[in-house]
Amino acid sequence: MAETLHTLVVDDEQGIRFFLEKMLKKGGHVVTTAANGEKALEALRDRRFDLMLLDLRLGGRVDGLRVLEAVRWRWPSTIVIMLTAHGSLESAQAAIEEGVDGYLLKPVEPSEVRKAIEEALERRERVLESHVETKSRQKHMQLGPFFVDRKKYLATYKGEPLDLTRREFRLLVHLMDNTQRVVPPPELVRVTRDYDPEDIQEARDIIKWYIHRLRQKVEPNPSHPQYIVNVRGVGYRFVDSASVSGPS
Repeated sequence: MAETLHTLVVDDEQGIRFFLEKMLKKGGHVVTTAANGEKALEALRDRRFDLMLLDLRLGGRVDGLRVLEAVRWRWPSTIVIMLTAHGSLESAQAAIEEGVDGYLLKPVEPSEVRKAIEEALERRERVLESHVETKSRQKHMQLGPFFVDRKKYLATYKGEPLDLTRREFRLLVHLMDNTQRVVPPPELVRVTRDYDPEDIQEARDIIKWYIHRLRQKVEPNPSHPQYIVNVRGVGYRFVDSASVSGPS
């Protein structure tokens, strides 16, 4: 594998964890293991992994789907391959809906795991390339009263130019590109400042200032934002309707 992958293995069976850790390290991965969902959430709190191998049925209060939900919110770019000894259409469907990149039934052979990882990496690479190509073709974007020209770093509201800094422009465009979801603070910091925050609190503290400045320029009433809304505890979302959200 050309690049070093930082991988989290989450399984409540010690033998499975040992098997996967040994196999992955032979393939050049830097491996962290977690014996239950609680330990996995601790590992994910302040660190992004490139890849996670996750058991669906974990002992304890936090199951695999809960861990999957957490990583999809906190680190959406992490590749997740789900493993379970209790394969069913229902469990597979629930995992797929949360966004797994692969699904394997135990017991697994090393070749199966390696193939699943390679295929997931290839799919992710194709998606990223397609995303970049689409964005590059979509030079102009119109959303409600907002218009942006990516190449010219130009944004207007109801036909009037917005006086945005480059970072404010990046923030606005990224939010407009992702109207279908709530964007977490760490992702917004990376887009705005090309910087990986140390933890979620640092990300919130940094992005809050940029959100405040942007709202002053794009919201009719910045104290009651209707376009850049806060979803408490999760992040920010751009809406192009006249719905009103309370201040954050």
